[in-house]
Amino acid sequence: MKIRGARKTTGVASEFERRAARAETLASGAPSSEEPLRFAAGLYRAQGRLAGFVEAAHADEPLTGHLDRDVGRFLDRVPEILRYAADAGPEPLAEDARARREDPLETRRTRLLVYWSGDRSSREDYLSRAALRPYAETLRALTVPPGRMHTRGRCPFCGGLPWVAVRRGGSQMEGARRLLACALCGGEWPFDRILCPSCLETDPRKLPSFSSEQHPAVRVEACETCRRYVKSLDLSEDARPIPEVDDLVSLAMDLWALEQGWERIEPGLAGV
Repeated sequence: MKIRGARKTTGVASEFERRAARAETLASGAPSSEEPLRFAAGLYRAQGRLAGFVEAAHADEPLTGHLDRDVGRFLDRVPEILRYAADAGPEPLAEDARARREDPLETRRTRLLVYWSGDRSSREDYLSRAALRPYAETLRALTVPPGRMHTRGRCPFCGGLPWVAVRRGGSQMEGARRLLACALCGGEWPFDRILCPSCLETDPRKLPSFSSEQHPAVRVEACETCRRYVKSLDLSEDARPIPEVDDLVSLAMDLWALEQGWERIEPGLAGV
């Protein structure tokens, strides 16, 4: 029997909830990372609500993948992300969110469009990335191509930067398959092991990796040419972790990398 008004759902909102639940589980057993993990859980839930709204908007009128045409349909929901960051985020993120809550609609729209354009000056605009992720991930679930720049080292679907790498398909040996995870749409794509995602350096002598006894499944994969790195998680023996969430447990490795003069290609959920 056909039910009038029924529609296929993308499941994007439930993915955000799954990440939130994982963050809460990890927070209870990782005292040193509890605060960023609990913040991440709340952010995921706010993003999940926005994703549900974006999906509903698509049901009324299909999304185009061009942000300048689509943004007006969810722009008035962005303040929920800002409110959460203002109330629960670390400083100075909370301070920035409080200031941006007062933005007029046109300023809010412009900020999102500038980030979406890939303008380098907006690369570290954490709040715009957080607000746009539900839209980008919904586009991916719907297979609606976004109108963004695509270059090597960036997500082949949305053009976003990688914020974590994943090793799957083998043991912890060097032969494990390497994938990059997109900070904007949440997708993953295969990428050469001996290749810097930032500057495309291929000389293995210039691509050192660093590990820690505290986090044996995690590596800092760096590049001496551009001085950037991506955090890599080995899931070859345990597929339960969610890379972008579990990344927060080894936050101490990011702080170490910063002290050594390395810069992460794309900041993680903790902002570093």
